[in-house]
Amino acid sequence: MHQALRRWLAGATVGVSIVALSGCGTLFYPERKGQLSGDVDPVVAIANSVGLLFFIVPGVIAYAVDFSNGTIYLPSNSSASVDVHKLDDAMDVASLEKLLSDKAGQPVSLENELVMIEEVDSLDEALAMVRMSGVLDEERLSTM
Repeated sequence: MHQALRRWLAGATVGVSIVALSGCGTLFYPERKGQLSGDVDPVVAIANSVGLLFFIVPGVIAYAVDFSNGTIYLPSNSSASVDVHKLDDAMDVASLEKLLSDKAGQPVSLENELVMIEEVDSLDEALAMVRMSGVLDEERLSTM
C-alpha cells in the first residue's frame, strides 16, 4: 500500500510539473500565441496559480511562458479582419490572384516565395496567424 501511494504521488507531481512548466495557456489555447496585450484570462491565471500552490518555481515559469507567448490574454476584438471565401476545386491560380487583387486593392502574385497559403479551422486561428506574421507591427508598436 505504501509503495502504491508513493508511485501515485510521484506521478501526480510529475504531471503537475509538466503542465506548469509548459504554461497552461500555451497548452489550452495555442491559437492565442502572438497576442500583445489584453484582459487576462481568469481560467489560465487560475491554472497557472495551481503551479504556485504546489511549487513556486513551476508556477512562476508557467506565468512567464504564458505572458511571453501572449496566451494568458483573452482574445481581443482587434481591428484586424479576415474575409472568408469558400474556394472550389475548379478555381485556378489566376482567378484566385484576381480575387485577392480586388480585395487588397493592389496587384497580388501567388508566385512570390514569401506568400504562404494555409487552411485554418477557425477565425480565431486565422487572426492569430495574422498577428504572428508581423503584419502591421509598426502601427501596433507605435500606439503602445
